[in-house]
Amino acid sequence: MKWITRSHVHVDRVACPWLITRFVDSDAQFIFAPKSQVMELADKTCAIPFDTDGATLHHRGDRCTFDAIIEDYQLTDAALLRMAKVINAADSNRLDADPLAAGFEAIAVGYSLRFPDDLENIRHQFAVYDALYAWCRLDVAKGTP
Repeated sequence: MKWITRSHVHVDRVACPWLITRFVDSDAQFIFAPKSQVMELADKTCAIPFDTDGATLHHRGDRCTFDAIIEDYQLTDAALLRMAKVINAADSNRLDADPLAAGFEAIAVGYSLRFPDDLENIRHQFAVYDALYAWCRLDVAKGTP
């Protein structure tokens, strides 16, 4: 399936493709487009839009798109729910809401500087999100709140 979002990825627009690929659609193909063209291109390409104005999978109140995907696809993995706290805090610029948030904000900025091409960027960052997920699994197993 095709998925489309805004270009110039940052925390949520890396976390969401990671989540989609790992838990929703292992054959996902991602399209990145200018903000003003996402919804039009979604119609033309039959792609599912996310993290953009007008998309069903978008921020909901103080929750980011990563949270919306977890909710809509009924993902209940405790490590994903822990990971969502990190992603939400980093994406919503509430860096004090989770001790890992500032690090993920810094990582997002650094990767954007190193890899301005969105597909290349997410390809490199997926390993970082795999590592975060592994840490979240361990954190949940320890029973950390």
